[in-house]
Amino acid sequence: MLQRAGVSARDVAAIGIANQRETTVVWERRTGRPIHHAIVWQDRRTAQFCDQLKQQGHADIVQQKTGLMIDAYFSGSKLRWLLDNVPGARAAAGRGELAFGTIDSWLLWKLTGGALHLTDASNASRTMLYNIHTRQWDEELLQLLDIPRPVLPEVRSSSELYGETPEELFGGPIRIAGMAGDQQAALFGQTCFTRGLTKNTYGTGCFLLMNVGPKAVASRHRLLTSVAWQLSDKFEYALEEASLSAAPWCSGSGTAWGS
Repeated sequence: MLQRAGVSARDVAAIGIANQRETTVVWERRTGRPIHHAIVWQDRRTAQFCDQLKQQGHADIVQQKTGLMIDAYFSGSKLRWLLDNVPGARAAAGRGELAFGTIDSWLLWKLTGGALHLTDASNASRTMLYNIHTRQWDEELLQLLDIPRPVLPEVRSSSELYGETPEELFGGPIRIAGMAGDQQAALFGQTCFTRGLTKNTYGTGCFLLMNVGPKAVASRHRLLTSVAWQLSDKFEYALEEASLSAAPWCSGSGTAWGS
């Protein structure tokens, strides 16, 4: 790619990653090999488990802590499925031999030759495991979904110098300096920097995000609350209506939140 553009690694200021948010990968730390196919964000194989959590009365605490509804859409139940269904995975995760990540974490791991296992706050807030108020992985939620802490990435800001690519990858080191979930990245890219500014994007689904400022706002209409981005130690939050299947000329169909 650099050769086709007629540039070298020294001409690239930095790499930034914008990724599918909830798609889940688990891999071996020693070899870097995934233990199973990635489970994409639209996969519904954990819907029954999520229904059980709701029937057991956990919906309110999950929403209070994460800003999310209990649903197979989010990464936490996908990670649990991998640990429960890949032979030996749960034991290996408990020993610290496996790494979990959304696609940002996976790309950063590969781009740094396995040196970094990180995610940013916007992606962490889509796992159903991250407390958007304490801004940490939540122990109660980890216990609820039976997730061992050693498998989780460190959560960092959305824009900082994380590290560099190995010299042999691109013919010279390139800094990696940004990560954000795709919809939050679109909110930022559309310059929705102040409270009340809103973007709507269409792709496979339809995602409407509003910047609600530095304090998380709880929705009374089934909207999702997520970290929009973290810059240094400053957080911005967003409310989101998500339709998981949509056409650009009509309103969404399929699973949706908000009204």
